[in-house]
Amino acid sequence: MLGTDLLVALQGREVTAVRRADLDVTDLDAVRAAVAGHDVVLNAAAFTNVDLAETEEAEAHRVNAIGAGNLATAAAESGARLVQYSTDYVFDGTAHVPYAEGAPTRPVTAYGRTKAEGERLALEGNPGRTYVLRTAFLYGQHGSNFAATMVALAGKHPTVSVVTDQVGQPTWTVDVAAKTVELLDSGAAGGIFHATSSGQASWFDFAGAIFDETGLGRDRVLPTDSVSFVRPAPRPAYSVLGHDRWAEVGLAPIRDWRSALHDAVSHGAVAASP
Repeated sequence: MLGTDLLVALQGREVTAVRRADLDVTDLDAVRAAVAGHDVVLNAAAFTNVDLAETEEAEAHRVNAIGAGNLATAAAESGARLVQYSTDYVFDGTAHVPYAEGAPTRPVTAYGRTKAEGERLALEGNPGRTYVLRTAFLYGQHGSNFAATMVALAGKHPTVSVVTDQVGQPTWTVDVAAKTVELLDSGAAGGIFHATSSGQASWFDFAGAIFDETGLGRDRVLPTDSVSFVRPAPRPAYSVLGHDRWAEVGLAPIRDWRSALHDAVSHGAVAASP
């Protein structure tokens, strides 16, 4: 999903795109060979099945942590900059104000632990030239995501029930890709940035906005809570991330989530079946 939108955002530049079948990020020698000769490495590879990671943490660690460390090592050897995408799951979700970029990480899931370790290895392995971009509540035209799921459910059921007690920042992958390119072009020093939309919304709010924008009818979205959807990995109750670092490097944060959703629907990235 994000990788495809990155390719669009990087049109006109010389880009080498590799799929999972082309490169195993857990193989350091293969990573070194792939990175050689490149100026920037964008790591959109990840073990993202949050629930499965609870029972397969070792494999998630290989991809999310060791893979990130390998890319950092190879980038450092080639003098390249590295963009490591990360997640709100590095925090415990118990805050009541937006998490600052420098807030201590306290992951409570296997997925969060592996991504937090990936951040550490990426920053330490390629110091000064690594950007960690944390994002959350991602949706887009390519790949499975919440927006696509809601539209699909609307075609099968008269109503959908969505939780009101998990709050974050719905973020369009097109915006993350564009902000990535803007950051790289700015020449800003490496570090941690929060690549999430401005504003905040619960999953219920997000679903209602999707139904509203696509003409499915907001009244078809019913409120519920997390108790009704117990999962192997606990979901953070509060995933709102602060954006102070953007101002520090002279850039604006990503726009408001509602404006982005409107454009995503207008461009067909989120669409209801006729």
